[in-house]
Amino acid sequence: MERRTPPRTKEGWYVLHDFRTVDWDAWRDAPDHVRERALEDGAAFLADCESVADAEDGDSATFAMLGHEADLLFMHIRPTMADVERLGRQFDGTAFAEFTERTDSYVSVAEVSDYVTEAYFEEDEEVESTGLSRYLEQKLYPKIPDAEYVNFYPMEKRRDPEFNWYDLPFEKRSEHMGSHGDIGRSYGGKVSQITAGSIGFDDYEWSVSLFADDPAHIKHLLAEMRFDPSTSKYAEFGRFYVGRRFEPHDLDAYMAGEAVPVEADDADADADADADAGESSHPHGEGRPDSSDDDAGGPPSSTHAEDVRDELEEQGVYAGQPHGEDVHAVVLYSDADPDELFEEVDGLRTNFDHYDTHVKTAVYESEISDEDAETAVVSLWETESAADTAAGFLADLPDVVRQAGDEGAPAGADGERGDSPASDDSWGTMGMFYTVEPDHRADFVDTFGDVTGILADMDGHRKTDLLVNREDENDMFIASRWDSREDAMAFFRSDAFSETVDYGRDILADRPRHVFLA
Repeated sequence: MERRTPPRTKEGWYVLHDFRTVDWDAWRDAPDHVRERALEDGAAFLADCESVADAEDGDSATFAMLGHEADLLFMHIRPTMADVERLGRQFDGTAFAEFTERTDSYVSVAEVSDYVTEAYFEEDEEVESTGLSRYLEQKLYPKIPDAEYVNFYPMEKRRDPEFNWYDLPFEKRSEHMGSHGDIGRSYGGKVSQITAGSIGFDDYEWSVSLFADDPAHIKHLLAEMRFDPSTSKYAEFGRFYVGRRFEPHDLDAYMAGEAVPVEADDADADADADADAGESSHPHGEGRPDSSDDDAGGPPSSTHAEDVRDELEEQGVYAGQPHGEDVHAVVLYSDADPDELFEEVDGLRTNFDHYDTHVKTAVYESEISDEDAETAVVSLWETESAADTAAGFLADLPDVVRQAGDEGAPAGADGERGDSPASDDSWGTMGMFYTVEPDHRADFVDTFGDVTGILADMDGHRKTDLLVNREDENDMFIASRWDSREDAMAFFRSDAFSETVDYGRDILADRPRHVFLA
């Protein structure tokens, strides 16, 4: 008797989907002080879950569910099954739980299988691809995506006499899984997923949780997958649930029938009124640092970036559209050997190219011979969420010294948080991307050298570098650092800069491209 080869699996963190209905009659009849205590107790418990106060790592989220099957979903991810079991009991001990009833639940564990890669399971073999390694880690130790909507369903493979998944050879099953995965990857940046195994843990074989800011994207993805043979011939599904995420502190608004999540403008309305009345010390007051502090950097602000764009426009300088021409970028700097770095990036880029939202990823090297010169990796995407996901993969590249956009660094002219450490009060700008006419490349580089000489004598200038795409010598961008915003703007107002802009119009192949950093 022939025996089929099962896939090897590696298990990671455990997942609990806890569905609850609210006893609305009991809630309406309860005294105010009872309801207040229940809300305080419930919100505090859910906040502790989301801050993972109960375990070494993991994640949690709360969702308002649509339809009649459930009112609330508490989703928990923790390192062990004991961790998620304990969370269920701890919630049952809260005052809020007295007004709820568990109507459904699902237990599963994050996993990877050799449908994804066989190398992961071979002795003495390493998963050399940085992108694949990061992908596997995200599958084994998932975090709940920061998306507005969730869709949950359990599923299993069919065992019909005509279409029995478990009678297929491993190679055929792997082929089906690859085709199925290609559809999912085409929705990168639109839909994220957490898939976990549940054989022996629950009624089906897998749990699937999909996350998106537009629920229609989830519908489109699932509709397309229905026509893939791995689904149309071999898949069976349980009930589908859909919900909308909200924060624990909005639990009172949810129970009051108000809109959740509570919009920031609504939440701060009273505080803003207090601030207008003169209570400037209130944490929601509108007081701002004085202009000298703002020039030194400070937290990133879209208003701050738009102010800079407006000022540049007044100087006749194109400073990019407010939303970066619908392109988002991840920019990292590395001290690694450029050849080794390029090899790593090329492997990642192969994976990125599976996603429709990927524009390009490239390695840029300094045009100027300088022992302090760094190599930059630039990855452009059509959506911010896709760029954020790519940043996680790119952060694992060798010898990364900083990432434009890191928390806490100073704000730059393009919305970038500066390219220096948070302890450095410099004001960083990442210049536009330039595509130079091939016949004028040498002229462009010479002109940059002249401008660099002028910059060296400018007050507050620290460093400027011209970086060139190692695969296209006519594709460049300029990165600069200054003591303050005003120092940088003084250069942008100078005659030397105006002359450079006029000169650039004659030698550039197209308009300089400004991007929004993720």
